[in-house]
Amino acid sequence: MKVIVLGSGIVGTASAWFLRKAGHEVTVLERQPGVAMETSFANGGQISVSHAEPWANPATLLKVIKWLGREEAPLLLRLRPDWQQWAWCLRFLRECTPGRVAGNIRQIVAIADYSRHILQSVRVETGIDYDALQHGILHFYTDEQEFRKSLHAAALMRKLGCPRNSLSADEVVCMEPALRHLRHKIVGGDFTETDESGDVYKFSTALAAKAAEAGVDFRFNTTVTRLLTNGQRMGERIAGVEIINAQGRHDMVHADAYVMAAGSFSAPLLKPLGIALPIYPGKGYSATYRILDANAAPTVSLTDDGYKLVFSRLGDRLRVAGTCELNGYTRELNDARCKAITRRVRELFPAACDYDHPVYWSGLRPLTPSNVPYIGKTKFDNLFLNTGHGTLGWTMGCGSGRAIADIVSGRRPDVDFVFTGMSPAMPARRSLARVARTS
Repeated sequence: MKVIVLGSGIVGTASAWFLRKAGHEVTVLERQPGVAMETSFANGGQISVSHAEPWANPATLLKVIKWLGREEAPLLLRLRPDWQQWAWCLRFLRECTPGRVAGNIRQIVAIADYSRHILQSVRVETGIDYDALQHGILHFYTDEQEFRKSLHAAALMRKLGCPRNSLSADEVVCMEPALRHLRHKIVGGDFTETDESGDVYKFSTALAAKAAEAGVDFRFNTTVTRLLTNGQRMGERIAGVEIINAQGRHDMVHADAYVMAAGSFSAPLLKPLGIALPIYPGKGYSATYRILDANAAPTVSLTDDGYKLVFSRLGDRLRVAGTCELNGYTRELNDARCKAITRRVRELFPAACDYDHPVYWSGLRPLTPSNVPYIGKTKFDNLFLNTGHGTLGWTMGCGSGRAIADIVSGRRPDVDFVFTGMSPAMPARRSLARVARTS
């Protein structure tokens, strides 16, 4: 079939790669001049199955109330006269109940674990170099109450097959000596040796290059203006995509199937079709520092629970990312939040990096209220979703790409995950495929 993929972040690029491997003729439409130049450009670098707890949980709800009005808060909610934001927040509240949280965690772990295995197979097959480290992810705590809560979360992860093991403060420092000067503040941690880290931008651009060599047509500087239908009441299908091409001209492109992988911009593109996709942009920040003293910088990918920051060693750079700002589609950098990141990194690793010349960045994570992505078929027979991965786009990207390629090809993905389509007006979850994962 001819397949059009809308978007070329890690999710769209992986979708194109696996669709081409499945034998389809693939075209990718991307408004930026290259691959992975938006949300996938400078994220935290973690492939983290172990920390799959969704933002929507009772503990976060209490913290959001406490953080209201604080510019440096890990989760900053700026209420706007925006019905989409308010509707999303109401759905978020519904997902905070214990029963929904447990179900969402199972879903997230299933697709994330599957995706890590798919990433590993792609790495072996292609030999792509993306500053990958298989040193695991170490999560450390400086608050005793939060550490005690983490023991339950770690036990749940182990029950789901993820080897997240709790550690004492001494074990944390032994595992990452760069934290030794903070031993008096650290109360404990947990470590997952199967988790990884790496530069998603380097991986995505290299995978796109190999996909292009295999015949995938990447059309950059191409803006999608709308999706058109055939107008039939029965058997309604997508008939084409209206675009403004790289030459600035209006044009139309056609295919047999269409994959929506445009991240936060999926929702406005789908709304005119009667698909109310509950995705809201969550602005995340990152800072990249040049490492000056390799021995003083962390070698294990870290998560700082108190500040909701992640740290990944990417060659001679240290990438630090985190926080979430719900403030519409703006990517404007908040100076207070940027400075807060550098202040914390300098406190943790004072001699490690060049803190006078940080490179700050922000990206709009496509957040669903549950943190579970939408991967599957819609009411249109030839329109598929692969979007809404939130903060775990890098973690879930390869597995989501492989899964949607299977679904488009009429096969069942080899993962225990409820693949989700959307009803015409109200978002609804329906199982399109649930299969047992095989080893």
